[in-house]
Amino acid sequence: MTHRLAIKALLGASIALALSLSAHAATPSAPDDARFDLGSLAPNGHYDRFIVTYRDGSTERADRAALLQNLGAAIDRAGLDRASLAAGRTAVRASYQRKLATGADLIRTSRKLDRAEAASLIRQIAADPAVQYVAPDVMLQRVRDLRAPDGLQPQTFTPSDTYYPAYQWNLKAPDGSITFFGDANHGGTRVNDAWDLADGTGVVIAVLDTGITRHVDVNTKLADAGYDFISDAFVSGRPTDDRVPGGWDLGDWTTTEPWLSACTDESHPPEDSSWHGTHVASTAGAEITDNAMGMAGIAFHARVLPVRVLGHCGGYTSDIADAIVWAAGGKVEGVPRNKHPAQVINLSLGGAGRCHPNDVTARAVAKANQLGAVVVVSAGNNADDAAKYTPAGCPGVITVASTGITSRRAYYSNYGHAVEIAAPGGGVYQDDDPDTGVLSYDGFVWQALNNGTTTPVPEGTTYAGYAGTSQAAPHVTGTVALMQSARKALCLPPLKPRQVLAVLQETAYRPMIPPKGKYSIGAGILDAAAAVEGAVNFTPHGH
Repeated sequence: MTHRLAIKALLGASIALALSLSAHAATPSAPDDARFDLGSLAPNGHYDRFIVTYRDGSTERADRAALLQNLGAAIDRAGLDRASLAAGRTAVRASYQRKLATGADLIRTSRKLDRAEAASLIRQIAADPAVQYVAPDVMLQRVRDLRAPDGLQPQTFTPSDTYYPAYQWNLKAPDGSITFFGDANHGGTRVNDAWDLADGTGVVIAVLDTGITRHVDVNTKLADAGYDFISDAFVSGRPTDDRVPGGWDLGDWTTTEPWLSACTDESHPPEDSSWHGTHVASTAGAEITDNAMGMAGIAFHARVLPVRVLGHCGGYTSDIADAIVWAAGGKVEGVPRNKHPAQVINLSLGGAGRCHPNDVTARAVAKANQLGAVVVVSAGNNADDAAKYTPAGCPGVITVASTGITSRRAYYSNYGHAVEIAAPGGGVYQDDDPDTGVLSYDGFVWQALNNGTTTPVPEGTTYAGYAGTSQAAPHVTGTVALMQSARKALCLPPLKPRQVLAVLQETAYRPMIPPKGKYSIGAGILDAAAAVEGAVNFTPHGH
């Protein structure tokens, strides 16, 4: 693959009204659902972390003692201040954790609350007029993709580029060409044509995920410059509750204790480490390209900054929100400034619950957008309305659905009005049809993966196929990096997040197998080459 760079010569909340209130002068008012979130509370869930956003100018926003006094009053009103011997419950007390990058405060209760208790406490906290918004600090998970079985894996490590023509249909033109495995390609993205125009030079991609691992075919030069934002030792697997430099993936397995008991059930069976962040980052651009080895990445000369936000059992919303702001170059209390601010951020993660504009995640995205960063997220793998999930339903993000090689919406992909665009994530089965039950090599997106089962091996050498909206999102992320890189090469200013979205949607192509009715996948399927051309020719007056 030569570098034909024509252009140079030329690939996953909360402050408003100013109101001064004292801890004693506040009179509880009737809350409404615009001031709190109960939708993300699971029926059998248990919660001990809550995110509270106080209004600008309120005493509680600046005075921690006043904040804790009002929280104590809310606990009293919720009836949680008393022990219940019959129910085996102790009295609840609140402790302060930290200030988030959005200005919200993270508080923790002395024991975990069941859904009814948590809902009662949230309502009572929101009853304080000084409170703008309150929500549980829920765990989000990597989008749970489908991994290709071992029988479909490349069987040998070969120092050549043969994996690219054989496996990476997703980067080629959707012109009906027959793939190495005998399928007609109607779902590719023309990244191969986009490489004539740009390669990502001068752009930073932040991948907020499980972190990254060393691999013979993955560029990890910015791994030490990344950060591990997981603040809970149980989730991080580190010995202390703190954040540390470096975006390295330590593993997220749930096959051993204490995670086996705490994180697994019939819906979430025990799993080995996913190395999810390595796979996602490789698609976006971390996979070393044109090196006579393995696979290719999209924006392969962009710098990929790994940020660890997901570990054992997932990752807390509060940590992810702080990481979004930090990745874009914003200030986060207790963490050094990011020396490599990202122009595009990938979030291949999510959880149930609608995203209100006052949610901490929505506020973090708004800050990132203000700093110029495009935020790309996975629609989710629930075969459901993406608006019912976060961050897919948040304002300011580009939400990506998944399609397969036939151009059909992948059977697992979320859909609906919250989706802006689709990209290849893999349809798993022959002809993207789950009714056939026949697995297909062309049903997956293939990239580098670590060899380790739990902890990472020092240097990975394997490749794996995943199918999911986690794989679709980094196609868009890498393409955004190509778009901004092309403009940079011509000394043009970078596109603003809304302008990027406009170009992506205007240049998307219609799938040969269109979705029906409510199963919308946005403007169509990503066309990387057309998007780069559109970015170069973009004029604000035309939009």
